[in-house]
Amino acid sequence: MPDIYVGLMSGTSLDAMDAVAVEFDKDHPRVLATHSLPWPTELRAKIQQLCQPGDDEIRLMAEVDPAIARVAADAVNALLNKASLKPDQIQAIGSHGQTIRHMPELGYTLQIGDPNLLAELTNITVVGDFRRRDMAAGGQGAPLVPAFHHAIFTSDSDRVVVNIGGISNVSILPAGSRQVSGFDTGPGNLLMDYWCQKHWQTPFDEGGRHAAKAMFNPELLAALLSDPFFHQAPPKSTGRELFNPNWLESRLNDFSHLSPEVIQATLCSLTASCIADAIKQYAPDTTELFTCGGGAFNLTLMAMLQELLPNVVINSTNALGVDPQWVEAIAFAWLAKQRILNLPGNLPEVTGANNLRVLGGVYPA
Repeated sequence: MPDIYVGLMSGTSLDAMDAVAVEFDKDHPRVLATHSLPWPTELRAKIQQLCQPGDDEIRLMAEVDPAIARVAADAVNALLNKASLKPDQIQAIGSHGQTIRHMPELGYTLQIGDPNLLAELTNITVVGDFRRRDMAAGGQGAPLVPAFHHAIFTSDSDRVVVNIGGISNVSILPAGSRQVSGFDTGPGNLLMDYWCQKHWQTPFDEGGRHAAKAMFNPELLAALLSDPFFHQAPPKSTGRELFNPNWLESRLNDFSHLSPEVIQATLCSLTASCIADAIKQYAPDTTELFTCGGGAFNLTLMAMLQELLPNVVINSTNALGVDPQWVEAIAFAWLAKQRILNLPGNLPEVTGANNLRVLGGVYPA
């Protein structure tokens, strides 16, 4: 029987529920089908509301938790139809869920999207709640994708894989058996998406065209980079709890004279700068950089990153045979496989956990 898993991912950007069916040959993934289901507008707004403190949050979560599971089930069922697969052909679904709180300083993280209901609606075993076991072992529960990057992308050269979703994270993959590392670097697309929605009523800056219309403002960039997060040593992880519209607007008070295009260019430069700074400080021998996530398609961001790292060859993970749009969803299919096989899913040197751990809870079909 083929070793087929489904990976589900909805990240910090809250653009869609991504689903991918993957057949694994050892750790090498072969994508059988993909499907992306945009969030219903009302549900997306409620998820965003849950990401910030508010009134009667438990009541709202009781409504949103099963709603997310239903969207996830719709995405899985559409995916199986595309691939002409039946539920009994799938070993398990790896469901990341939707993060509504990530507070590593308290040893706490919460992803919702009821895996029990998802198992009922799909008749497929579900693996979920991946992050909290790592936290129980002293880790930050994030980022988890570097373990997957290490399994499939390590080579005989010093390379870095950068996932640019709502938040950016780096996986530092030295040649040979030297120690892998990785961490969140800061905002990815999250702030740029917010600014586009506010000023141009578009969900994101397609190709980086708005950012390309102006030069970034060095004073604003310095003000943004003054946040203590950027100066923390790894392991570190972050999310909407820190980098959100309120964080940005509070830092724009002294820059109201700047045009929306200049601010968008500066936000793009912020993402590029925190990635480049992380590589210069923690992976100075890097010769190859591979990007994935939505930010890999932002041409202005890629140009800024290349300018900051002139001696590094930059490509997307397409060059490694994996579509950059689907890397994170594939990673959660891989994490589900690791759990079903009782194999570790974390990297202690990335998350700060005190040892390797098998991650996730299993919810049988």
